[in-house]
Amino acid sequence: MSEGNMEAKEKLNVMLFPFPGQGHLIPTSDMARAFSERGVRITIVTTPLNVPTLRRTIGKNSDSIEFLTIKFPSAEAGLPEGCENTESIPSSNLIPAFFMATTMLQPQLEHLLLQHHPHCLIASAFFPWASQSAAKFNIPRLLFHGTGVFAMCASECLRLYQPQTNLSSDSDLFVIPHLPGNIQMTRMMLPENDGEAKYAQLLQAIKESEDASLGVIVNSFYELEKVYADYYEKLRGRKAWFVGPLSLCNQQQDRGMRGKEASVDEGDILKWLDSKKSNSVVYVCFGSIANFSESQLREIARGLEDSGQEFIWVVRRSDKEWLPEGFERRTEGRGMIIRGWAPQLLILDHRAVGAFVTHCGWNSTLEAVSAGVPMVTWPVSAEQFYNEKLVTEILEIGVPVGVKKWSRIVGDSVGSEALEKALKRIMVGEEAETIRNRAHKLSEMARTAVECNGSSSCSLTDLIQRLQSIRNFPKSSE
Repeated sequence: MSEGNMEAKEKLNVMLFPFPGQGHLIPTSDMARAFSERGVRITIVTTPLNVPTLRRTIGKNSDSIEFLTIKFPSAEAGLPEGCENTESIPSSNLIPAFFMATTMLQPQLEHLLLQHHPHCLIASAFFPWASQSAAKFNIPRLLFHGTGVFAMCASECLRLYQPQTNLSSDSDLFVIPHLPGNIQMTRMMLPENDGEAKYAQLLQAIKESEDASLGVIVNSFYELEKVYADYYEKLRGRKAWFVGPLSLCNQQQDRGMRGKEASVDEGDILKWLDSKKSNSVVYVCFGSIANFSESQLREIARGLEDSGQEFIWVVRRSDKEWLPEGFERRTEGRGMIIRGWAPQLLILDHRAVGAFVTHCGWNSTLEAVSAGVPMVTWPVSAEQFYNEKLVTEILEIGVPVGVKKWSRIVGDSVGSEALEKALKRIMVGEEAETIRNRAHKLSEMARTAVECNGSSSCSLTDLIQRLQSIRNFPKSSE
């Protein structure tokens, strides 16, 4: 065997299988690069439509990472052709069909596992069946949840103890049992309240697949959620490796190249931000899935205008008809609207940005933490109400706008006065300064975590060594 072939054989070979949504594809790209830079051979399994997003985010190292494409069974699941990620789902009514389609990927994944036999499979938690697939070939499986450990603990405590079942009203407050921090919620804030019986089934399937796995990888850092990191391992009895913030692992990467192609010129954004004072601009963005009615968008516009703050506002709509009459004229110079995809890391890292109005998706939350930017929290769906509690009550680096109800896609209604009040609270005065100081300290901790000998860097080293130690042994002999 040649020296080159021996080296390839000796390299640890890890296969990544991300859920097809921007919130999973982007951190998986960062993870791929972090592993690759440690000398690990990485293979990513995805559908053709999602390869460009992954390649763009990985950047210059993408040539050293192998991509294996599988066909997404859109037609078989009753979806339009080309519907291969969460962003391309045309209606919220088709979300169940999309999840059904992901279960049909199992035979294709198993074919690739048999063909390539990696030393480890890191698959999204939304593919619970992947644990069975990996076990067929004696391949260890790790779960990637794509969220923080606080949300994982909160969700598990609700699943175990069911405090939400014996309430007289959806708006009654209850304390999440056994979860540190005395966290109060209402049934309206939970995914189950949306009538999603299948959500509970999915949680149960994820738990069972986690029980059958080697452990979980968390895009967070120990110092951010240490109480919950320790609690999780006791609660679940599974090892968790904290390797984030993954967005900081690739600092040499062009921050404007993450995810999809930006809808505006990077230079124009930087020029505009460079002209502003430090901490003077509010950045408003609700991620790639959340949507709002025209009336709600008008309320946001009025709140931004009445607050008197300078702002960058990212909207998914390309038309202008919904804007209040004269809004762009009245806010000219102090406001910028980006229609489409924005280079979020580039914006958050700029000294001019003083607050972030966010849907509390975990990637956005962690990117704000890493940049030291305080948040106005406006959760919509998924685990975002848990993330809001972490930001506002545990970390105390944000203020809630006042959203009360979980929604699958369309955000809950909030008046302009509530947004105006939250913006003034987070941008002006003594409380704002205290919040900003806390956010700044967490940012320093995040950056330290990914540096050499930092907690996340050491955790990644430990994970690689663990995989190296078991790769030559079948799972049954661990």
